[in-house]
Amino acid sequence: MAKTAIAPDLEAPKASYRTEVRGRELRVMLSGDWVVAPVLSVDDELRAFAEASHDADEIVFDMSGVGRFDTAGTWVLERTAAQLMARGIKARFDKANEAQQTLFDKVGEGAYADPVRIPDEPLVVQILARIGAAVLVLADGARDGLGFFGTVVAALGRTIRHPSRLRVVSLISHMERAGFDALPLVCLLTFLIGAVVAQQGASQLARFGADVFTVNLVAIIFLREVGILLTAIIVAGRSGSAFTAEIGAMKMREEIDAMRTLGLDPMDMLVVPRVLALMIMLPLLTFIGDIMGLIGGGVVAVTQLHMSPGVYIERANSAIVFWTFGVGILKAPFMALVIGLIGCQSGLEVTGSAESVGSQTTRSVVRSIFLVIVLDALFAMFFTAVGI
Repeated sequence: MAKTAIAPDLEAPKASYRTEVRGRELRVMLSGDWVVAPVLSVDDELRAFAEASHDADEIVFDMSGVGRFDTAGTWVLERTAAQLMARGIKARFDKANEAQQTLFDKVGEGAYADPVRIPDEPLVVQILARIGAAVLVLADGARDGLGFFGTVVAALGRTIRHPSRLRVVSLISHMERAGFDALPLVCLLTFLIGAVVAQQGASQLARFGADVFTVNLVAIIFLREVGILLTAIIVAGRSGSAFTAEIGAMKMREEIDAMRTLGLDPMDMLVVPRVLALMIMLPLLTFIGDIMGLIGGGVVAVTQLHMSPGVYIERANSAIVFWTFGVGILKAPFMALVIGLIGCQSGLEVTGSAESVGSQTTRSVVRSIFLVIVLDALFAMFFTAVGI
């Protein structure tokens, strides 16, 4: 089948010009279509024309022969006229019709206007403005967090009054994923940290002949602070981010809206099982982490201090009282509540893009770890104040 070639419009008049000298006046006779495509062919010529020397007091652009005319042709002619006037040669346009004159007026309004410069504010004002903006963001985040906390507490209250609302299968599934699946990582890291604390403590206490008190150091530090803090950070980075990503993906696919359409409450379906699972499993993980930390310290005490396992256990038993262990366990449900709330809230704040899922997941982990450390510091000050 033969192809039909479409020939270009060879009759379309190209943009061109010629010059006529009339005394001290140089007239530039324009002709053809001064629109986007034809203007490109004469652009370089006009640049050279504007830079050339002319023995004339005035250059007049005669528009009588111009056909089609648009902003591209207007801008090229305005630029040429401006270059000529910058060299001290008067330039003007003659015989322009009403439409052409309107284009010249519109292009000329903004083409050579002096830019408006906004004065820079003093550095102190800029710093205070940034601090104020950050405070407002923190205040908005705190307000939204308190609102979400109240919503979750109300959902937990409904679940307590009506236990049938609790999704037991979902609760057990999240307990397995947030607790049992995290057990190997928690055991390994707490064992290593316990060994490191014992090794560093022994090397420092040996200078004073008190290396035997390494057992007290490991037991008290790990049971009160390091065990719960390390476990909570692991859970925040592992389970908190998973909560945000899971709920965020559901939000992005509009599954949460579908739940509401079916009359299902996302708080009961998604948030309550996850928060309860963390509140149940984090104390258990903390307990196991404490034991592994003591075992790690015991390995170092046996190998480096040549202390028998029986002596290590006896000294650890004498150093540990109920509240040494109870302080760490008591913190765990509160930290689990904070991690679960932030993870679920960040997931519900995801918008309809994959980038939002990533940013909210990162934000969830950072906020969770930050608040866990702040909460641990507050508990430490409180227990110190009450003498525990």
